[in-house]
Amino acid sequence: MQPYPIPGAVISVSEEIKKSRFITLLAPTCGVEAAKAFIQQVRDEHPTARHHCWAFVAGAPNDSQQLGFSDDGEPSGTAGKPILSQLMGSGIGEITAVVVRYYGGIKLGTGGLVRAYGSGVQQALKQLVVSYKVPQLEYTLQCDYAQLAMVENLLQLSEGRIVHGDYGAAVMLHLALPATGTEVFGNKLRDLSRGSLQLVPISQ
Repeated sequence: MQPYPIPGAVISVSEEIKKSRFITLLAPTCGVEAAKAFIQQVRDEHPTARHHCWAFVAGAPNDSQQLGFSDDGEPSGTAGKPILSQLMGSGIGEITAVVVRYYGGIKLGTGGLVRAYGSGVQQALKQLVVSYKVPQLEYTLQCDYAQLAMVENLLQLSEGRIVHGDYGAAVMLHLALPATGTEVFGNKLRDLSRGSLQLVPISQ
């Protein structure tokens, strides 16, 4: 649960190879739905292109549950996989790459296609500005009203937030905390409440 790099903004790189134009676009996409939405957006922006090949790492760099790729009509293994291998090799998370190809009439062969799709992503990655995302963990916490200000103050110091609050006879909070700071937050909470307050993890 360490912080990991994510794209700071959309980037586009274009090159011509044997009369075919390849436009590589990289975008920050948090989750598979966001990745698919970006792919569709690129399709809509380039309706006359022959191919829209893509790959995404939609979660953390090591989250194999949120990977995807497509050759979109190119010979199997010549586009989606080379794009994905560049993304995975970069160690960047929450990223989608779409390579748009306007066919120029000259076939590149399978080796040429692998090189073309892989190198476009490689060039775009070199120009990418990244920021770092700290993964969040979610917890529930029950406290009374007299303890609420103390909890809110601790949250602010820990860069956590209240996702949802249920303010009935007691206060039931749904919290999100940076994964790197949960232990410190939990310890301070126990100290300040003399052991009466306990974080309960929400399984994700």
